[in-house]
Amino acid sequence: MSKLPTRAEVPAELKWKLEDIFPTDEAFLEALEQLKEGKKRILELRGTITSGEALLAALKVRDEIRLVAERAIAYSHMRKDEDNANTKYQGFAAQAEALTVELSSAGAFLEPEILSLDPDVVRGWLEQVPGLALYRHYLEDVLRNKPHILPAEQEELLAAAGEMANAPGNIFRMFNNADLRFPEIKNEAGEMVELSHGRYIKFLESQDRSVREAAFKAMYETYSAWKNTLGATYISAVKKELYFSRARKHGSSLEAALFEDNVDPDVYTNLIKTVHDHLHLLHRYVRVRKQLLGLDELHMWDLYVPMVALEEEHIERERAVEMVTEGLQPLGSQYLSDLEQAFGQGWIDWLENRGKTSGAYSWGAYGVHPYVLMNYQGNLKDVFTLAHELGHAMHTYYSNKHQEYPNADYRIFVAEVASTLNEALLNADLLAKTSDAKRRAYLINNYLDEFRGTVFRQTMFAEFEMIVHGEVGRGEAVTCEQLMEIYYDLNKQYFGSDIVVDELIAMEWARIPHFYRPFYVYKYATGFSAAAALAKQITEEGDPARQRYLGFLSSGGSDYPLNLLRRAGVDLSKPEPIVQAMEMFEKFLDELEKLGEISG
Repeated sequence: MSKLPTRAEVPAELKWKLEDIFPTDEAFLEALEQLKEGKKRILELRGTITSGEALLAALKVRDEIRLVAERAIAYSHMRKDEDNANTKYQGFAAQAEALTVELSSAGAFLEPEILSLDPDVVRGWLEQVPGLALYRHYLEDVLRNKPHILPAEQEELLAAAGEMANAPGNIFRMFNNADLRFPEIKNEAGEMVELSHGRYIKFLESQDRSVREAAFKAMYETYSAWKNTLGATYISAVKKELYFSRARKHGSSLEAALFEDNVDPDVYTNLIKTVHDHLHLLHRYVRVRKQLLGLDELHMWDLYVPMVALEEEHIERERAVEMVTEGLQPLGSQYLSDLEQAFGQGWIDWLENRGKTSGAYSWGAYGVHPYVLMNYQGNLKDVFTLAHELGHAMHTYYSNKHQEYPNADYRIFVAEVASTLNEALLNADLLAKTSDAKRRAYLINNYLDEFRGTVFRQTMFAEFEMIVHGEVGRGEAVTCEQLMEIYYDLNKQYFGSDIVVDELIAMEWARIPHFYRPFYVYKYATGFSAAAALAKQITEEGDPARQRYLGFLSSGGSDYPLNLLRRAGVDLSKPEPIVQAMEMFEKFLDELEKLGEISG
């Protein structure tokens, strides 16, 4: 196997053009000086918001400085991601981050000052002061917080407790990423290799069942050895959320967490109920998996190995571009024309090189086109990753193009919709062009596994959180053993009777970092479901659905997530989008079953 190229050895046409953010490193350093001056400018605004004109001036200054900070953060971190061993860019990123924290601290007075004003006065200014209407959604959102903001002295106390409150999450991250060590297991070649977080899923995808079993047992036996420590750490995090939710006069931790997106808890419970109503489909998926793998007994370590093995073809980069472009035809000629810029104007950093950040992402800054980091290896999974990240990039591109800065940034709740929709359209296109039974089965297998992991599994996580936070909220003492029991029972309920729900799975909750960011994972399930529903509408309705969707991409953060999705054609306050997604899952499950019978 040839060595990875250095950054300098990667051809320029396969690198992103970060010069579009700052033409030189010197320009970046000048921006840092601007930010230092900006801190002084922000501090001078303290106590000045006594009129609508003064409020508008303060918000404009804040945004002007934020925009520079956003570019500095993006440039320095993406430069560092090109080669993490480059100490120059390590330093750039650290400087930009430190200055951003200082600016955030300096501007912390702004929202409390707005909240100290009479809401009717602020709303009057919105109508009277030219230019202030641009900030309508932002200001209405700030005012919505008023019942949950405390007197200044109490706010200071809560802020001062912030570092201490982050302790459970920080302890978990340090333990999980730095201190925890896993044993060695035998790989497919019979060699002893150390298990790690990064290798775990790879081992579970192995065609060698003994490798899968060994990885599963080694992972959860290791967590089990620390179950009391991990249980106490997690319950401390749950109690912290309860304390802050009560301090801010929310009815529960769930209400507090969903408040930011203006999402009613009914959306959360509706997701869980609708998934429950369709668990028979997951149970059937488990039966099909057991049948296709030819196993007498399916175990938890058999859930990730592909049901259909396919000899991987190498897909050249140019062909990947064609496949994605062809797959996204339903989004129309304007979308495809705009997408061409990504391939020809330095949006994408294509190849792996020594020291480059692994994985893939989309990033950018307002006023500059978005960027995509890839580590393209030439397999089908990479083509789907390219489509996914370009979904994010085009969402950002359209939001930035059609919204002014205060309203451009969209919330995480809707972030996965555009990316997942692109994958759904690509998958549909590949299936439409594929008559080979084995290849069709492979593509369907891939979709079903994504669905299982994103909708069913993340909803199970969401239900676990709801149960645990609910019990702590009712004043019940929750022990590590109870956490394990709750989690084990959920696995039995979700996966059904055709799988052996191994006892060790009861410790899986202990390795999920998202649980330290409470009530977050449900967004993966709602995002996937919304994308499936929108992809179906675009395919069946054509232009009217496409125009609604492009309007959604162009809306940025100009309204709350549920409102933006409603206008696109998906109402997540009702079961229908989840039900439509389940219908798609069932349709593919039907076909996979038939294809399995043919190949069998």
